[in-house]
Amino acid sequence: MMRVMYDEMKTVFYQVLIKMGFNAELAMENAKLFAENSLDGIYTHGLNRFPRTIDYIKKGYIKINAVPVIVNSFGALEQWDGQMGIGPSNAKKAMARAAELASSYGLGCVALRNTNHWMRGGAYGLQAADLGCIGICFTNTIPNMPPWGGKENRIGNNPFIISVPTKNGHIMLDMAVSQYSFGMIERMAKEEKMLPVPGGYDAEGHLTNDPKLLWESQHVLPIGFWKGSGLSIMLDMLAAILSQGNSTYEIGKLPAEFSICQIFIAFDIKKFGDTSAIEKMIEDTVSYIKSSAPLEDGGKVYYPNERSVATRNENLEKGIPVDESYWDEVLSCL
Repeated sequence: MMRVMYDEMKTVFYQVLIKMGFNAELAMENAKLFAENSLDGIYTHGLNRFPRTIDYIKKGYIKINAVPVIVNSFGALEQWDGQMGIGPSNAKKAMARAAELASSYGLGCVALRNTNHWMRGGAYGLQAADLGCIGICFTNTIPNMPPWGGKENRIGNNPFIISVPTKNGHIMLDMAVSQYSFGMIERMAKEEKMLPVPGGYDAEGHLTNDPKLLWESQHVLPIGFWKGSGLSIMLDMLAAILSQGNSTYEIGKLPAEFSICQIFIAFDIKKFGDTSAIEKMIEDTVSYIKSSAPLEDGGKVYYPNERSVATRNENLEKGIPVDESYWDEVLSCL
């Protein structure tokens, strides 16, 4: 597979965004976030998603150089309007503010409306952890998943992130509430690989682990069946209520997925006790989990985000694996 060095990918993204009309600061901030997603192995929300972002800019769904503004403040909670700006930098600013509020109040929350796809939600969990905070964030989406017991898409695969800072590599859960994200389904279909377990229903309503059939039907399965369905509904309601923005139902009336809501929560870990004792508790927990006998000979037990750290180090050294069709499409924008 073709590989591209991180700095080259970031530079190309920057040049394309500059050509689209972004100022230098926003172009670099977003170029870095897109490239880092691919660097960590989240290719579906790095390079592979960049051409769609450019298309949304051209269609006016993403407003060039728009930045989020504060609308209301309630102490540790603030409501922001993203003004339809590009999603990654909007999200980064929101999480930075949540961490700033947490330094004053112990916790901080920014509820952001009228924004765009943040790409990899885990980027903002890691951002919170880098700032010494526990991070929680989630977003709503277009209706792209049937509720449990239903046939038609009425709920979103609303991603949910929790991060915990540690000295030896942050621990982070970054998940969609569908069994597989659409990015993963698209990648597996392109690579002609089957999903390890069923991920949804084909056009005839049969459970399948064939990503091509899932991509055609767009009927993915909620994690935990009815539990994932319920979690999706509640995350959507919380995002819309706290931000006073669009619900998944309202987003579904739009011509594409934009004007969505996101929530960013930070807890300043220094406010909650002896940080050395907290670090030891985390280390003991990780050691205990990883001491479990593997299910298969030669297998390993991982904590959330552990493999991303190894992938980042490998891709920094060897270059980022790229799908040449996506890379060529980005280069054609220069």
